[in-house]
Amino acid sequence: MNRFHARDLLLVPGLLSLARVPLAVAFALTVHLPALAFTMLVLAGVTDVLDGWYARRHGQVTMMGTVIDPITDKLFVGVVVVSLVVEGSLEPVHVLLLSVREIGEVPMVLWLSVSRRARERRAAHTSANVPGKLATVLQFATVCAALWRFAYVRPLLVASAAGGALAAASYWYRALRPPPAPAAPHARPDAPDGGDRPDRSS
Repeated sequence: MNRFHARDLLLVPGLLSLARVPLAVAFALTVHLPALAFTMLVLAGVTDVLDGWYARRHGQVTMMGTVIDPITDKLFVGVVVVSLVVEGSLEPVHVLLLSVREIGEVPMVLWLSVSRRARERRAAHTSANVPGKLATVLQFATVCAALWRFAYVRPLLVASAAGGALAAASYWYRALRPPPAPAAPHARPDAPDGGDRPDRSS
């Protein structure tokens, strides 16, 4: 797990992550049709949940996966917010609020792409990131509100920005935290009374 292998993209987690690329294109093409665009959002959200879960469940956590997953996340979110701005559903300044997590993670993604030690640390912490999932839910709610032009988009934008800042901080913490130390081997139990101890009766 300490090297990049292109073939790892053909594993199920890699394919799920890569699926967000065509889904991003599909969202851009259907942003004027809220129901279809919403479907693309749901499908992308499903891939975001399943890729990490499948990798952990089936022992397919790879260096390639730890890098390609956040890249496709950022690509999808970027296409979504730009599409909503072009469509007039969001103002340009709203992009900053909706993209706080992605902005905070960009340096980390670049660092992961060039630092093997950083990739090893990230791969060593394979548990799901709760703040990251919360930020995703808030982004999802905000985008849905913008698609249908609901009145409470602004409060959701503020909540999404706060959740994104928390998620970015947690990602950096996990990236900088040393990998867990290997478990110490169990000490050999003492021989039971009357077992293999030498006979000292003589």
